[in-house]
Amino acid sequence: MSCQVDGEVGGTRQVYCNGQGDILRVRCPMRLGAGRRLDRRFSIAVNMSRHILIRLGAGGVAALLISVTLAAQAAERTLYVSVFDHKTRAPITGLTTRDFVVKEDGAAREVLRVAPATSPMPIAVIVDNSQAADDTIPDLRKALAAFMREIDGVGPVALITVADRPTVVRDYTTDQKQLQDAAGRIFSTPQSGATLLDAIVEVSRGLEKREGDRAAMVLVTTENVEHSTRYHRDVLDALQKSGAMLYALVLTSPGGTSLNEEARNRAAVLDQGPKTTGGMRVDVVTSLGYEGRLQEIAKILKSQHQVIYARPQRLLPPETIEVTAAKAGLVAAGAPARGQAIR
Repeated sequence: MSCQVDGEVGGTRQVYCNGQGDILRVRCPMRLGAGRRLDRRFSIAVNMSRHILIRLGAGGVAALLISVTLAAQAAERTLYVSVFDHKTRAPITGLTTRDFVVKEDGAAREVLRVAPATSPMPIAVIVDNSQAADDTIPDLRKALAAFMREIDGVGPVALITVADRPTVVRDYTTDQKQLQDAAGRIFSTPQSGATLLDAIVEVSRGLEKREGDRAAMVLVTTENVEHSTRYHRDVLDALQKSGAMLYALVLTSPGGTSLNEEARNRAAVLDQGPKTTGGMRVDVVTSLGYEGRLQEIAKILKSQHQVIYARPQRLLPPETIEVTAAKAGLVAAGAPARGQAIR
């Protein structure tokens, strides 16, 4: 349909349609300036339950009084999603629109396109090198070296330690030699405590300033005394603003963590952070498991899909966005692309 909006008649608009001289007097919820056109970008839904008054004049011209609504186009939104086997954590690639289910506040959305993710993804690797981690350092170095090789080509990687204070061992780079050298320079610091929460906040602020539509943060940490004094909600807020997906590899201890305030904040971040950012948490009982689990995380990050779906125009953004795999036995983990408008 192509209609010419000509003028205003008693709170309605007078519209000439299809070039035939017929007149529709249309009550429209949107303000349209004279001369503006309604075309196929808008759909006109007629409420047939409303009263329709038809008057036949001497000249045989019919005038219809109807109520219409204009449905604006849906906006395209982007997610970055990894899909892997629930039991083996083996990544699944080559998926299509039928393999994803996207919901906003519980309402299903149409998945329009799916493709392999190709945009560069900065990855910040944060490792615990405090005194409590001293026995794990040889396994940690070996695991980091393997992770750097596996993740090569995805984007720039930074390496940060947390003993006493967050320290950048190697800033973001794609140079494999520099990354391998940095992994080999990880040592524990005597009589030091971990400042993991401080590191997450500082790295989040740095990632927030970096360009790019996806990012990730990978933690390798033990369960020990936390020396940061940050409240967990503040840490999670900083993480959310960065748009980074959090992957946490945690060496658990038989006795668990202490029950002081710092430890509770740390535990809350390690539990909620991966869930709310589209990442994942993996627990190991020995540092010998570092290498295999870090390689799994690297492969999952490398296998991300770009999932584009339709969101109807709305006044407020959704409170929750959920993406799942349509096939049983598969797990989908992901997050909205960074830098999108809120709505």
